[in-house]
Amino acid sequence: MTATDKATQSILIIGAGCFGLSTAHHLASSGYPNITVLDKDSEVPSRFSAANDLNKIIRAEYADPFYTDLALEAIQKWQTDPLYKPHYHQTGFLNVVSNAAPPETKHVIEKYLASIENHAAFRDQVRRVNGPAEIKDLVPAFTGPVDGWSGYYNKLAGYSHSANTLKAVHAACLTKGVKFRLGKADGEVESLLYASSSRQGSTACVGARSRGGKVYLADRTILAMGANVPTLIPSIGKQMTGRCWGVAHIQLTAEEARQLGGIPVTNVRDLAFFFEPDRETNKLKFCHMGGAFTNFAGSKDGLSLPFSSISESRFIPADDECYIRRLLREVLPRFAERPLIDQHLCWIADSHNSDYVIDFVPGTGASLVVLSGDSGHGFKMMPIFGRFVQELLDDGRQSQAKWRWKESKPKTGSVWRSGDSQELAGLARARL
Repeated sequence: MTATDKATQSILIIGAGCFGLSTAHHLASSGYPNITVLDKDSEVPSRFSAANDLNKIIRAEYADPFYTDLALEAIQKWQTDPLYKPHYHQTGFLNVVSNAAPPETKHVIEKYLASIENHAAFRDQVRRVNGPAEIKDLVPAFTGPVDGWSGYYNKLAGYSHSANTLKAVHAACLTKGVKFRLGKADGEVESLLYASSSRQGSTACVGARSRGGKVYLADRTILAMGANVPTLIPSIGKQMTGRCWGVAHIQLTAEEARQLGGIPVTNVRDLAFFFEPDRETNKLKFCHMGGAFTNFAGSKDGLSLPFSSISESRFIPADDECYIRRLLREVLPRFAERPLIDQHLCWIADSHNSDYVIDFVPGTGASLVVLSGDSGHGFKMMPIFGRFVQELLDDGRQSQAKWRWKESKPKTGSVWRSGDSQELAGLARARL
């Protein structure tokens, strides 16, 4: 696409989360002057975005080297780009299992280690750890028994303060002239708008209508709505499922937080993962990353979708609390009975093999783009994700087979989940 073409193209992006903001910023930086972003929340970061969070892991371990190389490219941007660097903390990544982990979970650790230990970028960055003595030598702040913990430590990893990253990219978008329309009346999309196309057999998407009746016309419409994409294009349900994990925090004092400052991101794969305390709030975040939870109940289209309101997602399943407290007894027993606060479900758009979906929706004549399938590993790509979308727009087709629209579920599955999905309906909730 030429500079003249970009200057005349209008772009409408629905969703102001990680993928939407990254796309808006990259396109605005690349010569697209007419970009509008819609979001149903009244503020940015959108509270409906999975990335509106204290922190997200930034690491490059993947069973698929394709994503390892992309993650390394993204990490380089996290380390050097003035927009992203202030929010990145390279504390390292401790990826282990407890003594009670099932064999398949221990096998995942070995696959992750194999994906990086012989990679040139990780030379002198990775080492195995085995047993309490080695764990506590690495992280003296861990005062619990950490009995039987084994795995590895990766220095070339860490986390980003994700909500602050979204705020920074939003501010950068505004300086580049990107327009934002927020809230239920102006920013929540009720329907996409279509018109007959000159392309044989296609119907062009020409924009969207908001709940308040506001019409937004555009040459290209981009859906960056996470797990809510099927509310506008149910057909994507063949390749994407809305899933969530429970996230909870404990409140530390300033002194308690200081004592844990600088600890590595720690993932005990059969229990939960956590970060150093947040530097602004002194909160310690936990998440049990099992097989995740679905919400098929009440869907007339047979889809698993997030709850429609923020308040409905303010809880975690009781089993998640059990895993978190087991972890605390193992690593920081003095906090094992501290109340869990800020409980919520973090919703993702989960593809069945963890590949993203970055493509034109079939039958729309390259007028409608869907960005989905973050699968719980999309945020780390935020510094480079917008480039993937620009390449799609410029080329007019998706050359990367992994990211194409698929008409059926792939037969492969994710290797990094611990356990199977459970339906939320009927699950007990954690105590407050």
